[in-house]
Amino acid sequence: MDDCTDKEKMEESVIEYDGSSTVLDLTSYQLHSLESIDIPFNLTELDLTANRLTVLDSRIGLLSNLKKLSLRQNLLDDAGVDMISGWDAISGLEELVLRDNKLTKIPDVSIFKKLLVFDVSFNEISSLNGLAKVSNTLKELYVSKNEVTTMEEIDHFHELQILELGSNRLRVMENLQTLTKLKELWLGRNRIRVVNLCGLKCIEKISLQSNRLTSMKGFEDCVALEELYLSHNGIAKMEGLSTLVNLRVLDASSNKLTAVDDIENLTQLEDLWLNDNQITSLEGIAEAVAGSREKLTTIYLENNPCAKNSPNYSATLKQIFPNLQQIDSAVFG
Repeated sequence: MDDCTDKEKMEESVIEYDGSSTVLDLTSYQLHSLESIDIPFNLTELDLTANRLTVLDSRIGLLSNLKKLSLRQNLLDDAGVDMISGWDAISGLEELVLRDNKLTKIPDVSIFKKLLVFDVSFNEISSLNGLAKVSNTLKELYVSKNEVTTMEEIDHFHELQILELGSNRLRVMENLQTLTKLKELWLGRNRIRVVNLCGLKCIEKISLQSNRLTSMKGFEDCVALEELYLSHNGIAKMEGLSTLVNLRVLDASSNKLTAVDDIENLTQLEDLWLNDNQITSLEGIAEAVAGSREKLTTIYLENNPCAKNSPNYSATLKQIFPNLQQIDSAVFG
């Protein structure tokens, strides 16, 4: 019955395909193969997300105009994608998504000399070995939710703007010094103990949530930083933040903080998340956040002693920060 349904869907997709279009979207058809699918030679984008593919159709390798190929959420293992390394005809590919498959290693994609986006997140990859062969044109690299233990073979990505290595087994931040165009660094859910940005100064977003940090030190030179996520660590003191003059979002919730410090000079702060800490009192918070007093729109302080022990908790915060739109989960006009 399922095969019949698949066949009907496949036939429908062929009938509805506009010959003048260069985009073919076969998302969620649960296809086991592409045998019954007509693949137009002029495609620039092919989306095969959420199917049941275990091998690649060789016709894809003949699509000389192809720029984007998504194979997300299939059943592809290492052998299933091996043939991609010989697909010379689509060497101009710019975006390759292999997210959520069954890969155990970085596939050989060296044939793609103009690659801009490469996504192998949600696989079973244990090492970044193989990235050295990936084109230095890359701007976005996603390797989250794997089993990677070491940051390696990334130093040639001089154009890289987004690096996602969250939910791995990393213990050390390293080999970042040549990524001088990096804008976003996502390293949440690892085992990192110390911040080391290797001298990078242009990063705008950093996530180190759910690691093993005990200190905020290490961000002082990141003067372009706009968003900093440090929740679920073991940080006891707010420090090293005074130079982050462009910071708009600071999430230091679920740590061991006892006071609000080192952000009084920040004038762009809009969101301040400090819930689930050990901050004892609201006394002095007006001075502590003085620079962003007019700018702040969201503040989270719930599950701190100061929230439980202050009888006029919300009213006090509204008085201090006149433009607040949200206190904890309470949103108001």
